[in-house]
Amino acid sequence: MKYASNNIRNILIAGHAGSGKTTLTEALVYFSGASERMGRVEDGTTISDFDPEESKRRASLSASVVPVEFGGIKYNLIDAPGLFDFEAGEYEGIRAAESVLVCVSGRSGVTVGAEKAFQLARKNNKATMVFVSKSDLEHSNYFQILEDLKIKFGSSICPCVVPARLDDGTSVYINLFSQKAFKYESGKQIQVDLPDIGHRFQGLIEAMSEAIAETDDELMEKFFGGEPFTTEEIVEGMRKGVKDGLITPVFCGSAVNMQALDMLLFNMEKLLPSPAHAEGIPAENADGEMVELHCKADEPTAAYVFKTVADPFVGKMSYLRVVSGRVTAGMSLVNARTGDTEKLGKPMFICGKKQIDTDEICAGDIGAVAKMVSARTGDTLCDPSRVVSLDAPVFPQPSFFMAVTVAKKGDEGKISSALARLMEEDPTLSYENNAETHQQIIGGLGEQHLDVVKAKMKNKFGVEIGLEAPRIAYRESIRKPVQKQGRHKKQTGGHGQFGDVIIKFEPCDGEAILFEENVFGGSVPKNFFPAVEKGVRLAAEKGILAGYPVVGLKATLLDGSYHPVDSSEMAFIMAAKLAYKAAMPEAGPVILEPIYTVRTHVPNDNTGDVMGDVTKRRGRVLGMEPDEDGLQTIIAEIPLSEITTLTTFIRQTTQGRGWFTREFARYEILPENLVSSVVEQARKLGNLDESSDD
Repeated sequence: MKYASNNIRNILIAGHAGSGKTTLTEALVYFSGASERMGRVEDGTTISDFDPEESKRRASLSASVVPVEFGGIKYNLIDAPGLFDFEAGEYEGIRAAESVLVCVSGRSGVTVGAEKAFQLARKNNKATMVFVSKSDLEHSNYFQILEDLKIKFGSSICPCVVPARLDDGTSVYINLFSQKAFKYESGKQIQVDLPDIGHRFQGLIEAMSEAIAETDDELMEKFFGGEPFTTEEIVEGMRKGVKDGLITPVFCGSAVNMQALDMLLFNMEKLLPSPAHAEGIPAENADGEMVELHCKADEPTAAYVFKTVADPFVGKMSYLRVVSGRVTAGMSLVNARTGDTEKLGKPMFICGKKQIDTDEICAGDIGAVAKMVSARTGDTLCDPSRVVSLDAPVFPQPSFFMAVTVAKKGDEGKISSALARLMEEDPTLSYENNAETHQQIIGGLGEQHLDVVKAKMKNKFGVEIGLEAPRIAYRESIRKPVQKQGRHKKQTGGHGQFGDVIIKFEPCDGEAILFEENVFGGSVPKNFFPAVEKGVRLAAEKGILAGYPVVGLKATLLDGSYHPVDSSEMAFIMAAKLAYKAAMPEAGPVILEPIYTVRTHVPNDNTGDVMGDVTKRRGRVLGMEPDEDGLQTIIAEIPLSEITTLTTFIRQTTQGRGWFTREFARYEILPENLVSSVVEQARKLGNLDESSDD
């Protein structure tokens, strides 16, 4: 069924892991009559957690779209993961939604996941609504949660439905709009007498009225005049306040026991903005000028790719939010990023893993198209008559890196192609083939993230991999100047080989290998200078301590001798290598380790813990500065070998609020007490094998 844009609500359901997001989505589908039985997260039977890995882990790992059609309204629910390792799902989903429904567990209260979801909604100027789930549980404390919401989210918090209990323990829900109470039997609403909740009731009514009054000058006058608001004024004032970000309405209920879901759905329609009510969406045209797009079917088509799924059987599936116009089969749209034209296949609506063919996806709606060639997450697909580009999202950067090991011989070539497919659907995943350490490195948001990648590699693409700590690309250098002779003389049956050089080796700034000549009298002919330089550079590819490349080395050719017949380029290359080998042990050789600049974003209460941890990791704190969201940014330099477990430490210390980025800074001398272990590791890796030197 097709819906006009004013009858669509695109809603991201976000919050902490275990707060009941997936169960709520499932309950709303069941309540609407779209499914005959309600799936359970514990059984792995929910519509939104359809991936085998999600069923196995009993948790959402990626955002899934589940449409609920009820009362002439289409609610496109985007169920986002609550686990921090998979927060890419929230970043994808929020770009397709006008509203965010923040799920808070009545048992756990206002947790970090709820805070992060609310902050993300505010950053993206999305309307917000809160649903306190599990409100029928005995230990649920709605009023404490309400206080915590006000402390964390500010004065915009406005209770609309509150739970209470009858004398026999039955859960009832008081609708503050109508000032009526209801209990539920098998999901059916039954009105009951208004229970006595003491002075709280009048306080809640006044708080709601005051919040509504602040949305309009006339309502404010009426409020101060002591006049009660009409139902229409309450709904319209609340709707305007939600759209403008002045009000965050709070509802409650029980998804498991189908309680108060009717009030939630009704108010999602009345209070949350539709795509048609959204203001003009800014975009950049081909000339770099800002233009506004409007959610109208008669405008040129513009569709935003907010999610990509790599399916080994169907191929790439691109999830679209149609911003303007409509998407139909066979139409050609321009990818604003690449300039390529994409010919679209048959569009479809998505319900979990179910694909429903449709003739078109209208403005404001969400759907998908399979097998697009160049499209990736964040792209804008447009009518050729109006090529525009919407802002691409900025996803969290990978901070946890592991090296890939191959479980089956012959699978080496499959790894990069399988990872490339997974990176299409997960923008927080990175992959690098490190030519220096000869390892394939994958990066993600945490240990669990990469564990899921490993499982998907096997299940989706039949490639079994292992994960291990990446090797560190050390360097070597010298601390003092040394002058040595290298003499290569070899007599064979025909021409012999002769090269003789005296080279001064000394440290220099930077990481380059510098070569100069200061030869007088032609003791070494000019035509052999390049060979001497080549010999030095070849020799410097392996240091003498652990076989790592040498940096910061200056070599000056001072003197030597040659033979008019036996001297050759190869002979002088060998002579330079011999001079290098003779000089290095006496030049104060050292091992250098990579140092990274780490910017850690943490709450103020955790700055002391993080600074102490930086010191334990042999790092140094450079400074601290205020960050957005009330966080502090600690800037430090830490050796790469000590960063591996930093993701886990930051996550645990800040309960998931903190995060960090890293960037290579320079190399520094490795402390003497760590040299032996690095040398031993190099020996095991075969770095010190000299058989290939000659």
